[in-house]
Amino acid sequence: MLKNYFVLVVKGIGMGAANVIPGVSGGTIALITGIFQRLIDAIKSFNLTALRLFLKREYKAFARHTDFKFLLAVFAGVAISILSLAKLLTWLFLHYPIFIWSYFFGLILASVYFVGRTIEKWNVPVIIAFLTGTSVAAAISILSPATPNESFLYLIVCGAVAVCSMILPGISGSFVLLLMGNYELVINAVSELNFTILVPVAIGAVIGLIAFSHFLSWVYRKFRDGTIATLTGFVFGSLIILWPWKKSIVRLDEGGQEIVRGGKKLIESYKMFIPDFSAEVLWAMVVMLAGILTIWIIERMAGTNK
Repeated sequence: MLKNYFVLVVKGIGMGAANVIPGVSGGTIALITGIFQRLIDAIKSFNLTALRLFLKREYKAFARHTDFKFLLAVFAGVAISILSLAKLLTWLFLHYPIFIWSYFFGLILASVYFVGRTIEKWNVPVIIAFLTGTSVAAAISILSPATPNESFLYLIVCGAVAVCSMILPGISGSFVLLLMGNYELVINAVSELNFTILVPVAIGAVIGLIAFSHFLSWVYRKFRDGTIATLTGFVFGSLIILWPWKKSIVRLDEGGQEIVRGGKKLIESYKMFIPDFSAEVLWAMVVMLAGILTIWIIERMAGTNK
């Protein structure tokens, strides 16, 4: 039993690491490690029944209803990752960006195959679902950011969309928030504790997470193959933003100056290119293969556990 919770913590660490990587979603890690459906169902269980059990102080029943121990283990891993591993990843991205991008490119590329092969029957609707998911993720990766908008309703929409994309495989919540034009606005609000901005975003996040988890759980159970195909497409389309060889395009303010937050330039988008062959490119390919091998080992271990 303890071993199972330890494994869940490790998977949570993977999700937390993904959330600090530009263009990567924690939902992608949840999907390829086999906890996506359980995670969605657990989030969905926070309903009126859960509230009634909690208010009546029936804590054991509340824990069973919400799969609380599972959520606690996963989100403990996420917290550990953000507080510790995130710093390591930040350092690695600063000094070895191409190798880190290569590793995650291999990781996600392999996950497309291993997740896609769980589809029981490929037919025309499933193929269309896969192509749709790929197109949406690819389009999001190359879209230009919108302008900031402090409208109360728009901030609610931003919170809902951002939190949904954080659990949706292949789509980064922070990247979507950037595209909606309010990434800088929300980040500043967090550092300054500006509740005028944070309250509507939080309202949207809560509404979006609960509503979307219900929808995603329902559609996953009713249209399993189509849903997996769409999610696989999301993951496949996100490979664009993970391509190792790219130049960062820094966001500029109204005066044309580069925007810096916390001593770091705010990245708006990336310009991809094909590199000339070199020793660095060769090593990057080796690291990419290491990423593919990592997913293969995870799959082998999962098969052994089953």
